[in-house]
Amino acid sequence: MSAVTVVDSRGRPCPLPVIDLAKAIVAVEVGHGVRVLSDDPGADVDIPAWCRMRGQELREVTDEDGHRAYLVMRVR
Repeated sequence: MSAVTVVDSRGRPCPLPVIDLAKAIVAVEVGHGVRVLSDDPGADVDIPAWCRMRGQELREVTDEDGHRAYLVMRVR
């Protein structure tokens, strides 16, 4: 797997996790990823919707210790 940047958005309410993702994705090269950690329930809707609208790939969503992790790959 390519390099992955981790963005810790735990404790940040909607819409901040998706804003954090948007800021981080432009800083990584195409083919690399951003892993967003979030405990905001709105991220379950916001992050997949943002990926569809921006043409990025949501590779996986995993439940971790009290939060979720969203792995988004930059494809363009």
